[in-house]
Amino acid sequence: MTRSDPFGAKAMLETAAGTVVYYQLRRLAEQGVSDPSRLPFSIRVLLENLLRHCDGSLVTEEDVLALARWVPRDLPDREIPFMPARVILQDFTGVPGVVDLAAMRSAVKRLGGDPRRINPLVPADLVIDHSVQVDFFGTELAFYMNVEKEFERNRERYALLRWAQKAFRNFRVVPPGTGIVHQVNLEYLAKVVQTREVNGEAVAFPDTLVGTDSHTTMINALGVLGWGVGGIEAEAVMLGQPYYMRIPEVIGVRLTGRLPEGATATDLVLTVTQLLRKRGVVDKFVEFFGPGLRSLSLPDRATIANMAPEYGATCGFFPVDDETLAYLRGTGRDPELVDLVERYTKAQGLFYDGQGPDPVYTDVLELDLGTIEPTLAGPRRPHDRVPLREVKRQFWENIASMLPASNPTNAPAVGRLEGEGGAAAPAPAATAAPSTPAPWVSLDGQMVALGHGSVVIAAITSCTNTSNPSVMIGAGLLARNAVKRGLTVKPYVKTSLAPGSPVVVDYLRRANLMPYLEALRFHLVGFGCTTCIGNSGPLPEPIAKAIREHNLVVVAVLSGNRNFEARIHPLVRANYLASPMLVVAYALAGRIDIDFEREPLGYDPNGQPVFLRDIWPSQEEIQRTIRESLDPEMFRARYARVFEGDERWRSLPVPEGDLYEWDPDSTYIQEPPFFREFSLEPPPLQDIRGARVLAVLGDTITTDHISPAGSIAVNSPAGQYLISRGVPPADFNTYGARRGNHEVMIRGTFANIRLKNMLVPGTEGGYTVYHPTGEKMTIYEAAMRYQEAGIPLIIIAGKEYGSGSSRDWAAKGTALLGVKAVLAESFERIHRSNLVGMGVLPLQFRPGENRETLGLTGFEVYDLEGIAAGLRPRQEVTVRARRADGTEVVFSAIARLDTPVEVEYYRHGGILPAVLRRILQEAA
Repeated sequence: MTRSDPFGAKAMLETAAGTVVYYQLRRLAEQGVSDPSRLPFSIRVLLENLLRHCDGSLVTEEDVLALARWVPRDLPDREIPFMPARVILQDFTGVPGVVDLAAMRSAVKRLGGDPRRINPLVPADLVIDHSVQVDFFGTELAFYMNVEKEFERNRERYALLRWAQKAFRNFRVVPPGTGIVHQVNLEYLAKVVQTREVNGEAVAFPDTLVGTDSHTTMINALGVLGWGVGGIEAEAVMLGQPYYMRIPEVIGVRLTGRLPEGATATDLVLTVTQLLRKRGVVDKFVEFFGPGLRSLSLPDRATIANMAPEYGATCGFFPVDDETLAYLRGTGRDPELVDLVERYTKAQGLFYDGQGPDPVYTDVLELDLGTIEPTLAGPRRPHDRVPLREVKRQFWENIASMLPASNPTNAPAVGRLEGEGGAAAPAPAATAAPSTPAPWVSLDGQMVALGHGSVVIAAITSCTNTSNPSVMIGAGLLARNAVKRGLTVKPYVKTSLAPGSPVVVDYLRRANLMPYLEALRFHLVGFGCTTCIGNSGPLPEPIAKAIREHNLVVVAVLSGNRNFEARIHPLVRANYLASPMLVVAYALAGRIDIDFEREPLGYDPNGQPVFLRDIWPSQEEIQRTIRESLDPEMFRARYARVFEGDERWRSLPVPEGDLYEWDPDSTYIQEPPFFREFSLEPPPLQDIRGARVLAVLGDTITTDHISPAGSIAVNSPAGQYLISRGVPPADFNTYGARRGNHEVMIRGTFANIRLKNMLVPGTEGGYTVYHPTGEKMTIYEAAMRYQEAGIPLIIIAGKEYGSGSSRDWAAKGTALLGVKAVLAESFERIHRSNLVGMGVLPLQFRPGENRETLGLTGFEVYDLEGIAAGLRPRQEVTVRARRADGTEVVFSAIARLDTPVEVEYYRHGGILPAVLRRILQEAA
């Protein structure tokens, strides 16, 4: 922070805790610069950030003026520096970040510097939530058994994090078994307004952050501006670098009315996701306002804010209002903090009261909450909304496109990549269920029938919904009503309850609802992301065997935010997002193809049919139960020792010293190669010549396809590497858990079993053609051969390349395979930035052009020209594609280096080399 204050904005504010300094936005109006009161609230938060940091160096007066004069359209093509107050990480993305920081310390030491210069300058919190897997379920011991297994698998990783917590300043770790990062952030870490001492004064300012998980956006429900970035960018922010961003457009969503009886916040967010996807909000802020806000609880808003990545926005922002203050009180925040938030936001014009003129937005969409109806999303994408009343019909209409590719009659066309989350191929007229007879399976001593549409996973999971008492209490009440009517869950359904906070279990127990959930086998399995990120664990072997042998299209229903194919479980091809209440309902039904209006869930002991409407709780009962079961002391008690962990955590050995001692025998943690041959000066840029295509991919290739997080197959390159290092398959763990070892991750890049590379038609998985010989082999093996021959590589793809989780290894693995450029029709925001951060050039086809229109097959030899002469933001690069017959296709593509800072990062070979060189130069 700085005290230069060129706009004279510094002022004093009296609070219950004493006097604080703040930087008044209204000074800009008084000086005739602009009227902040008409700006979107999210832009006001960004503006305060610039105003407070304005020092003529990192932040200039021109930066402040450019944002203060924000207009709805025709924004200036200008980047601004954003300095978040803090960083949050989860362990899958946080561990490689810690490994990178440790590697930077090792590099500084090798170059004769002080390794302690590599240290977070911006406070960072890492929450361990991605490692617990549902190995055990359906028993009261499931939680303890899963945690025990988690520690067995992740001891090395957790020891690294214990070292980091001790070695680094400004770095805290929330241990395993405590909660999901975004729910912990919402219920405890977020302050809404922060204070820090600067030159002896307490300075108040809005809480802001970036995080290494896409769903960091959930915190915008609390009026805290934040979003997901790549792990590489987060590391740079931790090391004191601004996050550079283009001035965003802001789409306003005006809410009216209130949710009708039977509709939930989950139904609302799935509707919002479809609405905003249709509008197109990529790289834009979305801000919610209007009279309908008053009827939405803060947890309802958190559900909507959480899924901003699914509707494509940078964030979905809710301004601070009376509901925000009520939530802070209800979650046990300090009364002095609540007082500060109220006084500061009202003084700063950041408090929304619904009075006066609305802010001016780039565009405004209207949504009447009264039109929301029960809804699911699936079977492959979170924005493919399906009204509950149409799920049965929709499933059978899509069955042909979901059948395994080995079935030639129903295999989807390779070129369309329907199975990768693109638009499903139209079903043939009057598509009928394939005539495969339903197999009978012996399970725990009884015979059960499976078929297409059988629900084999029903998971109450993910902070998206478990942070919301209304849908969690609703699920408990529905379970109670079902048990009282004598209903049971089908025995082949793998059930699980994995909330994002222990407080959820506390209030379910106080409401006496846990016994009913447990009666339906929804036992607690862990406090972590579990099924939502693919940690669903194995299906019972008789079930798995039947699915494989009969090519069944079975179903997962989960209360999560992502349902891309092969993400939830490799054997489950249809995945639906739903409210926790509907998760319970489908577990009772045992199949997705049920019409709840006309078909009963089952029959009571008297033989009477029981319909969903018979056991669905009313909103009045849900709200009454919430009032009786929740209190602030629950939150205070649970979070009082949030950083301590259990005895397993406290007993872990903690390595000593400023440098991490790399163990060459470790299969979890290895020093990455990014800084091994590091020079103080970056090498000159060069054109890319003689490149071959490693893969030709279709639309909506997700980071799950590029860098899987789930299980490691025995016969995969990563599996064979682990076996060669003495690791038995039972101890493989997941790709996500082994992100600290680049040797595993490079072998797992493009290893998703559902990947379809058009260079090898009719094949699923991580395979390609080695062009010099025409051999078919794994992508990893081909890439290593190309590297030995000194041949650079490129990837060709369609629209929305890199959708999904903010997964830095999707860029790191790409770079380590030797890929120098990715040529796509469009990119997801975070992944494009991550590619730049790893020195890989994102190239975008010009509008109206793509692989098909240019006649590219991927078998050409490519030259990319215009790089060596120097790049500018969004400069066009000449691409020459030489065919085997000597003819050429010459076209231009846009270098998606969107800002001067990104050009500089690319020149250095990535963000971290650029930051490390700056640190070393400052120390010289």
